[in-house]
Amino acid sequence: SFRARPHSAISRCYGIVVPDRVNVIRVMLSELFRINSHLLYISTFIQDVGAMTPVFFAFTDRQKIYDVVEAITGFRMHPAWFRIGGVAHDLPRGWERLLRDFLDWMPKRLKEYDKAALRNSVLIGRSKGVAAYNMEEALAWGTTGAGLRATGLDFDVRKWRPYSGYENFDFEIPVGDGISDAYSRVMLKMEEMWQSLRILEQCLNNMPEGPFKADHPLTTPPPKERTLQHIETLITHFLQVSWGPVMPANESFQMIEATKGINSYYLTSDGSTMSYRTRVRTPSFPHLQQIPSVIRGSLVSDLSIQAKHNVLKQDVHLFVKN
Repeated sequence: SFRARPHSAISRCYGIVVPDRVNVIRVMLSELFRINSHLLYISTFIQDVGAMTPVFFAFTDRQKIYDVVEAITGFRMHPAWFRIGGVAHDLPRGWERLLRDFLDWMPKRLKEYDKAALRNSVLIGRSKGVAAYNMEEALAWGTTGAGLRATGLDFDVRKWRPYSGYENFDFEIPVGDGISDAYSRVMLKMEEMWQSLRILEQCLNNMPEGPFKADHPLTTPPPKERTLQHIETLITHFLQVSWGPVMPANESFQMIEATKGINSYYLTSDGSTMSYRTRVRTPSFPHLQQIPSVIRGSLVSDLSIQAKHNVLKQDVHLFVKN
């Protein structure tokens, strides 16, 4: 999901409208990565509390996701498969069977996580009320994602500012009961995985026909045979490949609901092949800033649980760098 949306901001700057098939493919991959990320978050949270087994279960389940992703993109987590105006190539033969197998497998596993670990009285006792904050505090710190929704605010960009055709999917936004603590955030992510499975089922059953990239001169090179006949076509092909497409003077902004919160991308173009100004806002930096306020008065044994505060170091670096 994080890798997908800079391309959406660039496409907005170009004025490119991608085919319906591209949107559904992007949603499908993004939701697979969402489940993948949530599995790691939940299983390592349970490990921090003191239970070891679920983390090994999670890596088995994540491998099934990687099997689907690798079959589609050619790599376990390919950073360059999402392209401006589309994706690198079309879906391969057999992708439906792989996704169907995963959708048949995963619901049973989620029930096992919930029954065997997340309803455990020891886990609940150690995480309830830990790193807690309310809606007012969340908004003041700029908290987004599951941490904000656990306070009772149903703000999810996929619903409020839909992108990639999310408005065409039927799913719900899980929310908490007013207080966001370590336990409520984990349970919210568990429910989000159920909703992601619901979206994936719709992707499988309603995958549109059509091209896997937009037919736009800025994203699609001219036909190769024409470069052998027209010098203008050859020059255009050479410039696009060597210099990159020229971005029209414009600006664009795109928000996406990533696994840890909202990622925002702002681009300004001055009419060259590079953006004049790029600004990326990731969720991890405000979440990191919030930690001192939620650990005050906590026990030393709570620190490992508070590590699950939706912070990713690469996100923090990206935010500070910009």
